[in-house]
Amino acid sequence: MTGLIVILYTFLGTILGALFCLIPSLHIYNVAGIAVVLWLQIRSSVPYDAIAPFFMAMMVAYSFINTIPMTFFAAADESAGASVLPSIDLLKNGRGFDATLQTGLGVYAGCLLLILMTPFFYFIWTYVAVILAPHLHWVLGLVMVFYVMSEWPKGAGRGPTPWAKFKDSWRNVFAGLVTFTLSALVGLILTTKPLTPPEFSFQNIMPIFLGFFAFPSIVQAYVSKMKIPLTQYRSDYVNARWSDFGAAALPGVIGGLLAAYLPAVTAGIAAVFASHMTNHRNLQPVSFEKPREPDTVVRLVTPEIYYQQERIFLIGGGITKVLYYVGAFLLLFVLTDLTPRGMGRGGLNVLLKPVFSPEHGDYPIMIFTILLSGSLSLLLLISLTDLTLKILRFVNLNLLYGVVTIVLLGIVYFIGGGLVGLGIAAVTTCIGCIPVFYNCRRSHCMAVLLVPIALNMAGYGEAIARFLRLV
Repeated sequence: MTGLIVILYTFLGTILGALFCLIPSLHIYNVAGIAVVLWLQIRSSVPYDAIAPFFMAMMVAYSFINTIPMTFFAAADESAGASVLPSIDLLKNGRGFDATLQTGLGVYAGCLLLILMTPFFYFIWTYVAVILAPHLHWVLGLVMVFYVMSEWPKGAGRGPTPWAKFKDSWRNVFAGLVTFTLSALVGLILTTKPLTPPEFSFQNIMPIFLGFFAFPSIVQAYVSKMKIPLTQYRSDYVNARWSDFGAAALPGVIGGLLAAYLPAVTAGIAAVFASHMTNHRNLQPVSFEKPREPDTVVRLVTPEIYYQQERIFLIGGGITKVLYYVGAFLLLFVLTDLTPRGMGRGGLNVLLKPVFSPEHGDYPIMIFTILLSGSLSLLLLISLTDLTLKILRFVNLNLLYGVVTIVLLGIVYFIGGGLVGLGIAAVTTCIGCIPVFYNCRRSHCMAVLLVPIALNMAGYGEAIARFLRLV
């Protein structure tokens, strides 16, 4: 009976997760939070054994299907830095299908790697976790320092005056610092003095993240002048090589493990680290062919290495994403003498903590769930991408985002804190729009969790709160 329950709820979690993940800017943790609230109302009629497979299947489905709105509707979340940039570039060139398929195959490869890494999780990572536990505060500090420093100038330094050149070169750097600082202040305030009423405490972080990531994506969609080419090519094969998967595995695994274990470190932040550690390739120089006829232009030849890096980035981003979402939840089930409560991280572990505790023997069930849900999600990704390509020319994006905005505002009001939640979402939306308009990384907004967590782990949280007169 238990086996049938696992299969049934794995299918149910996969289907529901896939459907909700098609809604642009709606995060899986928002969906999971609503599902937990509903489960508390009907738990007498839902088997306890169904909780873990259902939510694991939802996480797996999100890792796959979220690729579609991120690619075709530019609906970014906090992990978007792992894969969104090449996706947009491919979409503009009519290759949106290739972008989703390569990312999806990266996610599927990540699912298989998660299973192959089982001995590593049990016999190596448990010791690493015990050793790192007392040092996580300064590890997170180094993460923040490196991440802020890696926001190098993106401008060309052009302008009629020295001041104009300075602004063109450095505005994204200062925008990143401002975003990081304001997000950290919001985090310190809201973790020290929660503003939402107690009855909304279960989802008090929802308005913050919708404001930082969902609503700015909608604003960007409204003001963006990018036109999606209506003609999108549907490939009958995978435009990638086996060597691309091999090259993407190392950065994907490194980034995914960082994001899965370190608190508040997302796939976007981890991807920056992984790319710096692994992406030191000898670039082939751009070549020029001689004119074929006299007095004709010289032909520019782009070397294959650039296309290869594009593919590796997408596949590696998919691996990082699945290790970030699914791996963080899977670590909850690694129960050993050193880790009697598992090593799980992430928002889903926080949501399920009041209603679920892992038990010995759950890990193989979760592996089966990942395989079943991953295989089904990959097939759904291909079918839903085909459907998206067919209806893309008929979709009014402004109307779509108008409906999504109303839905998200309703979720914030009824589940995230009422008028107070809407006010918090409005403030964080203003901060989240800084990266949109000044071309800095959105992951700076994760300072809302990184800074308070690091300070509390170091034992300085209360002192900082007193200094800011929050207590």
